Amino acid sequence: MLSIDLNCDLGEGMNTDALLMPFISSANIACGFHAGDAATMRKTVALCLQYGVAIGAHPGFNDKANFGRKPIPLTEPELLVLIQQQIEALQQICEAMETSLHHIKLHGALYNMASADVVLAGQIAKILHTLYPKLIVYALSGSYLMDACKDIGLQTAAEVFADRTYQDNGQLTPRSAPQALIETTEAALQQVLTMVQNRQVTTLSGNKIFIAADTLCLHGDGAHAVDFAKTIYHTLKQNGIDIQTL
Repeated sequence: MLSIDLNCDLGEGMNTDALLMPFISSANIACGFHAGDAATMRKTVALCLQYGVAIGAHPGFNDKANFGRKPIPLTEPELLVLIQQQIEALQQICEAMETSLHHIKLHGALYNMASADVVLAGQIAKILHTLYPKLIVYALSGSYLMDACKDIGLQTAAEVFADRTYQDNGQLTPRSAPQALIETTEAALQQVLTMVQNRQVTTLSGNKIFIAADTLCLHGDGAHAVDFAKTIYHTLKQNGIDIQTL
């Protein structure tokens, strides 16, 4: 039977987190730099425990004004501090609540930069392998970060997106570009089923490219996030696809 992990970015100050929980299998929790704080981390971890959802850290740039979506160049030592401070903040909360982290997924500009920059991808893979060798890394399918993490021996999950469009090189369409976001449930469902069942995605230019899919992301801050999650969950089930964490 086909299966897929359905993940969502949570703890980012939206009021839909609890509504999304029944339809996902893993959560990426903001660690206080691009969004959230200790209180939102505790609240989101509690929701994950209530619904049996795997807990992941979602570190991004320290830039709440831009929601972590503005690129910020950092040295490797600065990257280490940035990542470590955020993951350890969530890790401490998990330990206090007698649970543990399952995975790491970078946020926003940091995620996109690590996907497209081979040097940065290598630096981040090295940091994650040194500090968190047992955690799964959720990385853009086919990206430099995915390759770097695999090469260094980390367990990885190839991530695909329900609500984002793709370019011919396999990268996501930048949010600043037209048609970057998929706004209708029908279009999202079509993309999801094609990726999960056929390992293909149709790019904005109309080309079909190969895509590996271990985990499917739906952004928790999207205007239609709850509708997307609910419909995708039921459609996957109806098509004989199980939803389970990795």
